[in-house]
Amino acid sequence: MNTVAITRVAETQWEAVDAERIVGHGDVSHRPDGRLFISIDVWQDAIFDQLATAMLADLPEPLHTLVGEAEQDLRSSWERLGFTVGRREWEYVLPSHPRRSGLEAQQLPAGVTVLPAGEGDEELLRALERTIREEVEATVGWHTMPAQVLAGPAGCTLVDPSKYAVALRGGEYVGLVRVAPVRRRARIGLIAIRADQRRHGIGRALLTHALSALHRDGIDSAWAEVDQSNTAAIALFEGAGARRSSGYLELVYR
Repeated sequence: MNTVAITRVAETQWEAVDAERIVGHGDVSHRPDGRLFISIDVWQDAIFDQLATAMLADLPEPLHTLVGEAEQDLRSSWERLGFTVGRREWEYVLPSHPRRSGLEAQQLPAGVTVLPAGEGDEELLRALERTIREEVEATVGWHTMPAQVLAGPAGCTLVDPSKYAVALRGGEYVGLVRVAPVRRRARIGLIAIRADQRRHGIGRALLTHALSALHRDGIDSAWAEVDQSNTAAIALFEGAGARRSSGYLELVYR
């Protein structure tokens, strides 16, 4: 039996080769929020272990990976190497049609207005986003946010301000929603309210605005990830007709 050779073929790619045949490959993605996510595609557990061990030796800790909640064998493979569960995430699909979401008759809370994506003042929007990040970090920690929510590099906390709609109350920026529109299904990447403005219906108003805008653009649904411990976000989405489509585990190696 030939020995499997593990080679780092690029900055973010590894290959496992057996008798000049590629039998597995691994990848790492450098997220702008500082987290490194790795993935491996092989057929044999023994090769998985060899490839993963080589990648772990080459990369700095901590390392992260995502596993579907039904992928028990894959989860066991990562846990065998020392990975543990960092967070649990549910994926929701939300209808954009107001009759399906139940948001067609919703009115804005008193004193609240919503500026569509791209119409907010960039500096005020950046200041609001920094405030929200600091509030999250001081409580549950930003690591509880969805794995694909990207923080910007130091000093730049919004990657693309044009994707954010913003809620104003009393002339102040108090909440935001980020939507990445794509054909037929968009992604709600973030919806967040300043701590002192929660429980006033602002989150629901922003979600209503986002879904209505998608419906007008002919996009029939959106999807979003929610940490399973975030009961407020779950209630918000399920109250808008969302259905849970899948779940993921973020595993961490330290």
